[in-house]
Parts: sequence; C-alpha cells; structure tokens
Amino acid sequence: MSAQALFDELRRDVAPERSGAVLVMLEEGLQWPDAINPDELARHRLAGLPFVVVGTTRGAIDERWLALCDVVVADGDPALERIEDNLATRPVTCATLALLLRGQLRLSVDDGLVAESAAYSVLQSGPEFAAWRAAHPPHREPDPGPRVRVERGGDVLRVTLTRPQRLNALDTQMRDELVEALTLAALHPGITDVELRGEGKAFSAGGDLDEFGSRPDPATAHLVRLERSVARTLSRLTARTTAYVHGATMGSGIELAAFTERVVATEDTEIALPEVELGLVPGAGGTVSMPRRIGRLRTAWLAFSGCSIDAATARAWGLVDEIIPAQSRS
Repeated sequence: MSAQALFDELRRDVAPERSGAVLVMLEEGLQWPDAINPDELARHRLAGLPFVVVGTTRGAIDERWLALCDVVVADGDPALERIEDNLATRPVTCATLALLLRGQLRLSVDDGLVAESAAYSVLQSGPEFAAWRAAHPPHREPDPGPRVRVERGGDVLRVTLTRPQRLNALDTQMRDELVEALTLAALHPGITDVELRGEGKAFSAGGDLDEFGSRPDPATAHLVRLERSVARTLSRLTARTTAYVHGATMGSGIELAAFTERVVATEDTEIALPEVELGLVPGAGGTVSMPRRIGRLRTAWLAFSGCSIDAATARAWGLVDEIIPAQSRS
C-alpha cells in the first residue's frame, strides 16, 4: 500500500455527516507497512486533507505510525473525551488546527506566524467562534493604567506584566506596550539579558476574552496582528530572554514564554491552550513556538484537549527548563 492509498482509505472513512475525524487504534505490535516511506507519508499529510486523524495508543508503538496522526492519546487518558467533544462540536476549528500544525516545523518562524494569524482570522469569522461569542458576551469595564513596567539594571532589562487584577490578560494595550519594550531591548546593544515576568498570582491567564472578535473585520485584524507581533519581536530576542512564569500560564501566556531561550516556572504553574473551546486556534504564536520546544504531537494534545499540565510535566516535556519553589519568586 502506498502513502496515497493509505490516505485515500482514511478519506473514505469520513462521512459528510461526521465531525471530520478518523480514530486510529495503534496497538503494540502493529507493524508498519514496508511499502510506505515515512517521508512520503509526511508529504501527503501536507496535501491539506481537511480532517483530523486521532491516534489512540496501547503499549509501545512503532513511532513511524505517529506521523499519520494529528493528535495522539493513550488509551484510557481522560483527555480523549475532551478531544472527542471538541471534534464533535467544533469540527471546523479542529480541522483548521490540524492543517496548521502539520506544516509548521517546515516553515520559518515568520512564515509560521503568518499562517497562524491567517487561520486565526478565518476562524474569527466562522460559526464556531460566533457561537462562543454569543454565549459569552464581552463585559467591558474601565481598566486604566499601564500594562507593562520596564526596568533597567545594568545590562539586564526586566519587563513585567502589570495587570494582576485581570491575571495579566493580554489585551491590545499590553500587546503594544510589550512590542515597544521588547523592540527597545532588540535595538539597544547594551542590553544583554531580558527577563519577562508577571505581577500577582498568575504570569498570564491568556488573551483578554472581552477583546476577542472586537476588530471591525478579521482581515484587518490579521494585518494588525502581524504588524504588532509580540511573538515576532520575542523571536528576535530568544537567545537573550528568560521567562519567569507562575500560576495560570494559559494561552498567549505560554505561547509567548515558549519563544524565550529559558523558561523558569514555580511549582504552582498551570499551563494550557484553551483556544479550541472558543472556536479558535492559538493566536499569539503558539503553533510556532510550542512545536519547536515540545514537538507537534504534544502541542496538539494540549490544543485539541484544552487540558492543563503542571510544572513537573512541562519540565519533563521540555516546555519548562527549571522549576523553583513558589515562595522564591521575586
């Protein structure tokens, strides 16, 4: 069987009335077809087949099978129920996420950010995000004050998120202030180290939900997102930057932290990618930064399930480089 024949067979299993997902049981001892070249399989995966292949594993699996899958879950993992629910209720979002993640590691950081932003913008005009927004109308309240504090000490620049009352949720103002601060660091030859921190009980709980979908149109939002990209600016500073995360580090919080050279987390850190439940894909650079740290399939597990992981798991995966006691955070 060729790789193309294998995908043709999978495509036939996706009926129009289904969610656009195929469940593949991968059991220990399952032999890889000798006639299929894994590289050929990867090329066909990039052909843009608009459905999600979910691999459920039992025992040790020949890793070549994993190239077939968009997300892999161990049999009995409670995350499978969350993934199945998202596939059933948000099929467009899940298919878009699968298509996006399949090709990210073959793209440059800049090209990856363009692809992510385009996918995010398309979904903002789709029915699944509209349903979430209708069920969760924004509550706009005055929230004055700066979002970022910048402090210089010798050759170190400390950039601190200062919106603790909203768990340092990333809004437009914070985005712009972060870009300004990080651009300063990038252009100043005397700054050799950048520290990214957050005030209060959380590093960042993610994007400000009240702002989601607030732009006049998704196309304009796409261009603005690329023009004022915290992710792109951080990627220029990777070798010089350390993120100190704690508490809730969700969505854009971990997506941006993953661009830094080193991530230091307190023991109470909780990490998740919740965007699919909103009818969106990660939009702060997570489909670019996180696969480069933990691989496509672990990124997919987080994004498709929306489940959280603790600091110890993040350290084992390589998403966190060091764990420190919560009381030692400064």
